Amino acid sequence: MSVAGSFGLFVLAGLCEIGGGYLVWLAIREGRHWGYGVAGAAILILYGIIPTLQPAHFGRVYAAYGGMFIVLSLLWGWGIDGVRPDRYDAMGALICLGGMIVMIYAPRT
Repeated sequence: MSVAGSFGLFVLAGLCEIGGGYLVWLAIREGRHWGYGVAGAAILILYGIIPTLQPAHFGRVYAAYGGMFIVLSLLWGWGIDGVRPDRYDAMGALICLGGMIVMIYAPRT
C-alpha cells in the first residue's frame, strides 16, 4: 500500500471515530433526536473496520493512530466547536504526528 493510501486510511478512521462519537454526544449530552446516536454508532462500526485495511499489525496501527486522532480532534474542535488550539496544542499535536509517521512509515529491515 502506498504511503498516501495508508495516511488516507488513518484520516478516514479518525473522521469516523470523531464524527461518530460526536453524533452520539449530540444525542445523549445535547438531547438531539435518537437518530443521531444510531447514525453515530453506525459510523463507529466503520471506524472499527477501516484500520483493518492497514498493512501493519494491530498494535502498531492503533498506537500510531493515536497521533492522528490527536491532530484530528484538535482540528474538529476548532472547526466544529470554534475552540482554536493554542501554540502548545499545535506543538504537541505535531510531536504526536511525527511519532505516528516514524512508527508506521520508518523503513524496517
